Amino acid sequence: MHMGVNVPNFGPGTDPGVLRDWARITEGLGFDLLMVSDHVVVTPDVAERYPEPFYEPFTTLSWLAGTTTTVRLGTTVLILPYRSPLLVARMTANLNRLSGGRLVLGVGAGWARQEFDALGVPFDARGRLTDECLATLRDAWRTEAEDGAAPIPLWVGGHSAAALRRTAAFGDAWHPLRLTLDRMRAVLAKHSLPAFAPRIALRLTTTPVDDPERPAGVGTIEQVLDDLHQLRLLGADTVVLDPYHGDPEETRRPHTAWRALTEVATHWRTAS
Repeated sequence: MHMGVNVPNFGPGTDPGVLRDWARITEGLGFDLLMVSDHVVVTPDVAERYPEPFYEPFTTLSWLAGTTTTVRLGTTVLILPYRSPLLVARMTANLNRLSGGRLVLGVGAGWARQEFDALGVPFDARGRLTDECLATLRDAWRTEAEDGAAPIPLWVGGHSAAALRRTAAFGDAWHPLRLTLDRMRAVLAKHSLPAFAPRIALRLTTTPVDDPERPAGVGTIEQVLDDLHQLRLLGADTVVLDPYHGDPEETRRPHTAWRALTEVATHWRTAS
């Protein structure tokens, strides 16, 4: 099972040097994948959790591709209705080639109504626009593959009925975000999906978390390692650890997240 990290590409503590450090530490600890988030206009509904500066994902990943050598680079998740499908197809294909075939594209339909309004994209049409973009991407990438380009894994985020339908129709993996183990287990038991690559929280505690609604990845190191073991048993190909918990001030203290990632990486290698 591969392991990845969701890196904050936003917030008051984030700058080019910190992003470079995130990439260096992620690759240095042996993680397989580095992922970043997507917003285009930081409207009030977005800024509450993901404030400026917000580094655009394609620009950020292109830069980080030049500062890394082996770690894969991805989005968790790119909001497809925000951009022209043909533009997304061109940008992803170019980034994949420039990075030596290291791109993983996680996608979603979006949630921030104010941001849709600012971009002039109808919020109620986001599902249809997402489907149209996915179809365009598949056609464009097929042409790239015929020219010898490496395939781009396509992960579909979310756990709604529409997200699961899109995963089955277009995706290479289902990419649920911050669910409980029981919720993920129930979905996998009910639906036939191509693969499974969840993003889970990463918050280490000194005492066990007994809440039945505990998200995967929250608890003592023993609980988190057991979560990873259970996800592997469920067939997860990749698990992305997300050390950001919603407070923008956390971005000023990245060493806390780096210590947690180091602890998990060290114990997981030993346990595996």
